[in-house]
Amino acid sequence: MLNFDVTNHRPLREIVYEHLKHQILTGQIAPGTRMMEVEFAEELGVSRTPVREAIRKLEKDGLVVIEPRRGAYVSDISVKDMVDTLVVREDLEGLASYLASRRITREETEELDQITDDYSRAITAGDMEKIISCDEEFHRRIVELSGNRTLVTLFEPVQELALRFRYLYYDDFSRYENMPAEHRNIIDAIRSGDGEKARQVSDIHVRKLREFVINEGETAFKEHSSNMVNAE
Repeated sequence: MLNFDVTNHRPLREIVYEHLKHQILTGQIAPGTRMMEVEFAEELGVSRTPVREAIRKLEKDGLVVIEPRRGAYVSDISVKDMVDTLVVREDLEGLASYLASRRITREETEELDQITDDYSRAITAGDMEKIISCDEEFHRRIVELSGNRTLVTLFEPVQELALRFRYLYYDDFSRYENMPAEHRNIIDAIRSGDGEKARQVSDIHVRKLREFVINEGETAFKEHSSNMVNAE
């Protein structure tokens, strides 16, 4: 059941939408799951109307597919979907690194250092939630540090798709072991003030992820599906 905040004046449909969206993005509602209005309404302690409206909005996001006479299902995610997302990420994050390198302060680079240190500690602890949180925060922060509002706006939906990717393909935290070192390379390039170098290092980082998805994505996805079944 949703924990409603009496000071939250947002429409109920928005609260339900954000809740269901988060569950889909983090894999708590798996691809292929049928979105049953009655069951979700009972689980969340709301009527069917906000659930129905939330599902329709999730369809517009591409997270749900509604089929006539069959109902609504969480959309599948394929290797091609992830490669498409990473192609866009490469360009957006490369530009963000370029712009950030031209304006970043010492305090801001230290903030990126801290995020990366937290990332390393999370890997050592095997804390998957923290690993994903630090990874997401690192990339979002660089985009914010670009100082370009349009870039920040464009990046948000791409970041959400990337979040779904992180939960689906990285059940095994060992796949993240080299990430802190790559993040530090990006920080060093941004810190240097060399925009082209910062763009290049960022591009290489995302390109490696894309190559991983192309080479091992199907296997990783099957491992995730198996883990989900075993957990049940």
